[in-house]
Amino acid sequence: MKTLLRTFAYLLLLLGLAAAAFAAWARHAGGFSARATPSRVETMLARYARSMAMPDAAKSLQNPITDTPEVQHEAMAHYADHCASCHANDGSGDTMYGKGLYPKPPDLRAAATQNLTDGELFFAIQNGIRLTGMPAFGSPGDDGTDSWKLVRFIRHLPKVTPSEVQQMNGMNPKSPDEVQEEKEEQNFLNGSAAK
Repeated sequence: MKTLLRTFAYLLLLLGLAAAAFAAWARHAGGFSARATPSRVETMLARYARSMAMPDAAKSLQNPITDTPEVQHEAMAHYADHCASCHANDGSGDTMYGKGLYPKPPDLRAAATQNLTDGELFFAIQNGIRLTGMPAFGSPGDDGTDSWKLVRFIRHLPKVTPSEVQQMNGMNPKSPDEVQEEKEEQNFLNGSAAK
């Protein structure tokens, strides 16, 4: 029993020393700013953790939605309204919100995302990813149709055209101030006095 207690005490001491060393490193490195770029090790560990947290059954799910122009248009509008504020219309993640998140939103056009299965993308959209800014968009009992359509659009992002990005600009949500500013600009261009 004494050996077990001594081993436990050593483990606690070792854990405490490791925590102190990590805290000292973090203070020296500038703290835990969301502006920092994750290290390669941190990125590797995060991807590994995401992979381990993904149920095997989700990885093998097949997209039941047929890819059609109508599906792409619906998914584009949904993406522009719900996803682009963090992931950008072009999927790059280069947005005000994206730059402020830690870890940063992934570039949805890159191999790290495109190499995921449809089921993995669907699971991430429906259930979110803990300890990131990715919320769960699925609701209990919904059939996931919108999320499956988004998977189709995410597959299209590496080929998205400048005209499609421009089209999505008109679909992005606007604040009341932006709506008022657009109204005033239109009134000015029409020769009307601002109201």
